[in-house]
Amino acid sequence: MTDAPRDPVAERLAAGAFLLVDKPRGPSSHQVTAWARDLLGVSTAGHAGTLDPNVSGLLWVGVGPALKLLPLVLEFPKRYVGVVVFHAAVPKAELDRAVLEFTGPIFQTPPVRSAVKRERRVRTIHRLRVVERDGVRAVLDLTADSGTYVRTLAVDLGEALGVGGHLEELRRVATGPFDETRSVTLTQLADAVARHRAGDPAPLLALLHPIDEVWREFPTVVLKDGAASAVAHGAGLASGGVLALPRAFGAGARVALVNRAGELIATGVARTASTEIAGVRHGWVVEGTRVFVDPARFPALWQKGRAAPDPTAAPPSG
Repeated sequence: MTDAPRDPVAERLAAGAFLLVDKPRGPSSHQVTAWARDLLGVSTAGHAGTLDPNVSGLLWVGVGPALKLLPLVLEFPKRYVGVVVFHAAVPKAELDRAVLEFTGPIFQTPPVRSAVKRERRVRTIHRLRVVERDGVRAVLDLTADSGTYVRTLAVDLGEALGVGGHLEELRRVATGPFDETRSVTLTQLADAVARHRAGDPAPLLALLHPIDEVWREFPTVVLKDGAASAVAHGAGLASGGVLALPRAFGAGARVALVNRAGELIATGVARTASTEIAGVRHGWVVEGTRVFVDPARFPALWQKGRAAPDPTAAPPSG
């Protein structure tokens, strides 16, 4: 009896993968994600960074274990190109001054139709510039924190100029290191799926990005063997379980926890800066972990013949 032929697409999906979809204007982000899910024939899919129905551009769609990467993807800043219409003519010098004032941390209140609670919060505009002007219209190029409401920004900019304004058109052109040049339409995805069914998996594999393209953008913590086993079973990480810290990071940073072989075990949030971890004698240094591996693959090295540790109990030794 011969083994069934290997399907690299099925293997990629099972390991977790993501698509960079070029969302068109019209459908919601949820609808586009559902269409991608159905084309791939998987049971679940999710997206990071909702785009309004009338907004186009890059939509990150994850399937399988890649869904656990959503907190990481939401850490990435987003880049947009939008058209703002002012309700009266604005002198160039005044617009340039306002653009500078809106660069950096700003206060925002989500719009009435937003799905989140309407509380004032701070978002950072990392970059904001005027690309082109035509009468009362201005094309803006901006990079901002995830969760920034560009429509609200356009209204606030118009109010600051004393003339009023609104957003006429918006496109997301990048999410962190991923830009629109790598995105694909749903038609291209459908064509790749058809090619796969006809026996050619290469086009679809090229669209299904492995999850390490996301987590390798973040600082990593290399774990000792015992700590890797404990984290795989849901525990937090104590300082004694740290083998190496290849990149510096601060308290509150999202980090990837990997074993000696460089395999992603979990992601979590650092409770302390990397420079201070060695001096922490009690408690977790990384918590809120999301496990990516099958715990059954990792024997309980910290205590034989007993159950996996309670993540709220005292930390295991490395």
